[in-house]
Amino acid sequence: MRPGAEERDDAALLRAVARGDEEALAALYDRHAGWLTVRMTRRCAMPDVVDHAIQDTFLALWREAGAYRGGGDVAAFIWGIGIRRLIGAIRRENGSRRLPWHAAKPEVVVSAEDQVLAGIEHGRLGQALAGLSPELRAAIEATVLDGLTCAEAAVLLGVAEGTVKSRCHRARMALRAALAGQQAGPDPTAQRLQAWGTS
Repeated sequence: MRPGAEERDDAALLRAVARGDEEALAALYDRHAGWLTVRMTRRCAMPDVVDHAIQDTFLALWREAGAYRGGGDVAAFIWGIGIRRLIGAIRRENGSRRLPWHAAKPEVVVSAEDQVLAGIEHGRLGQALAGLSPELRAAIEATVLDGLTCAEAAVLLGVAEGTVKSRCHRARMALRAALAGQQAGPDPTAQRLQAWGTS
């Protein structure tokens, strides 16, 4: 007896989708549409564009399921399709206008990747990232966390590709400096003066 779609793992469902199994696609949608919507909403402030990108993502998954070779996590495969569909939807919606960008707090659904990133948030790297300007942080998030090219990030952020490159460069320099400063620790002379109540 074949297990129901809800009992199969993601890779088995994706193989079934490649064979034309609509029930398997529905199960993947039920498992992944929630976190995908939350992550896209954190990248784009236009709900209609996000909804369109989600629909396009699962339509593309239906058509391209056979492209998955089993080398990585299915969620990462879906996110790769999804972020590119979001960029395409933004291009269609806005043309060259600036994208309303915001970093909303995640709702109830949180991906495993976001849980790991939340753990980093309270460490040294999180403190260094928090010290970046919103523009620099958005460029780093788009290129490093989302794995976009500078050209794709430029569309997502509504700026020129060269601007993304320079923001990423400045962000990396600022992160290196911040992390190096944290690693060196506070100035021992300043600590002694503070301990003695002098400045």
